[in-house]
Amino acid sequence: MSTFKTLFKQTFIYGLATVLPRMLSFLLVPLYTTKGVLSSVADYGKVSIIFSYFVIFNVVLAYGMETAFFRFFNKEDDKIKVIGTSTISLIVTSLGFFVLALVFQNQIAHFIDIDVKYINLVIWILLLDALVIIPFAWLRATQQPTRYAVIKILNVAINLGLNVFFLLALKNLAANDSIFESIYKPNFEISYIFIANLIASGVTLLLMFRFYTKIKYVFNSALWKSMFRYAFPILIAGVAFSINETFDRILLKELLPEDIAETQIGMYAACYKIALFMALFAAAYKLGIEPFFFSHAKSENPQKNYARILEFFVAFGSVILLTVVVFVDVLKPLIVRSEVYWEAMWIVPIILIANFCLGIYYNLSVWYKITDRTKFGAYISVFGAIVTLAINILFIKTYGYKASAIATLIAYATMMFLSYYFGKKYYPIPYNLKKIGLYFGLSIGFSIVSFYYFRENYMVGIALLIAFLGIVCFSEKDQIKQLLKR
Repeated sequence: MSTFKTLFKQTFIYGLATVLPRMLSFLLVPLYTTKGVLSSVADYGKVSIIFSYFVIFNVVLAYGMETAFFRFFNKEDDKIKVIGTSTISLIVTSLGFFVLALVFQNQIAHFIDIDVKYINLVIWILLLDALVIIPFAWLRATQQPTRYAVIKILNVAINLGLNVFFLLALKNLAANDSIFESIYKPNFEISYIFIANLIASGVTLLLMFRFYTKIKYVFNSALWKSMFRYAFPILIAGVAFSINETFDRILLKELLPEDIAETQIGMYAACYKIALFMALFAAAYKLGIEPFFFSHAKSENPQKNYARILEFFVAFGSVILLTVVVFVDVLKPLIVRSEVYWEAMWIVPIILIANFCLGIYYNLSVWYKITDRTKFGAYISVFGAIVTLAINILFIKTYGYKASAIATLIAYATMMFLSYYFGKKYYPIPYNLKKIGLYFGLSIGFSIVSFYYFRENYMVGIALLIAFLGIVCFSEKDQIKQLLKR
């Protein structure tokens, strides 16, 4: 059980550090959706579209090298060579992208129909974020969760603070002080959002710059080829994941009538954030378990531990799902401040369940990472992306953002089942399907009943939640007692 205590400790620290950056978009929703901060719902739609491209390009610039770093750092005896090779690789590709993107920024802006002034800021942010990928991976690989967390949290604090300053305080300060008047620009809100991001990313790189002064710049071409062969399928999987996660906003913009597209995207993106609770939990768990999977791959009977980890995940995830669904209308005005966005609340349970499936997929993906069959991760993710694209393209014109939500759920559920099917063949893990299926099925069933049939009827919702908690506590009473022991 000490193994699980270590896992939970690392998951909490890494989770906090990872959840907060992702939580930033969640924390900023109340600010962006407050009347008068952004000009319209459509402006929030524009921001969401740009951040969709952010996700895709972040994946491309990382090209799976972070996961390859973990694999080879634990696999190779010469760790200095692994650090140097991966670092040089990221520096060269990041600077190459930066130069090309600046040269062709006008063409890029025209192609994706986004103002070039935003593209310029995005290019700088992408460069700065790419240059801290390996330094952060090194902190995780060398078991420095506290430093990792502090820097990540500081990034969030700076970004959040500057957003509040630029969007709320600066206008009032400019009216009374000539210094602030010189830096304030009216109707500049979207640019201020990306300037805040740029400054936060710059400070983060400065804090991580010590890594670049300490390492030995040793590049081994044979090792790089091995790392890239391992990483390339992860790149393909990552691009496919980003399509599943964000490309629906881009498709909504392209397929809906121009006069309503950005407004629909703004409502969809705002309500999507309410479902972020599950996505944050899944992301935190993924960061905690990924180094754990690799470091325990050679231990005695690792499959048994992997099976128990999935049980814990599904138990916790089920409780999160049902709790958020029962109290979603209490949370709604706290997160999405303006009622003009609430039309899209229908999607919240769908996206919560979709992210629950994605979290289970993260856990199931251990088999292809441990056995170096990362190409299966690419195959599965690409298939999920095809499902996402097909459903969106076929049904957006008829059902709008509802089609996008359902596409996300079907894609992640399909990926989950495919990973289980292939994992059972190539790296059998003794999952307790009866218990996992009980938690998963009951939580989804109770959530559907609570939201779509008894919404805001808290007597029914709370009764369902208590009943489910009772089932989980009874089933896991022995494990809970052991975890609580000092």
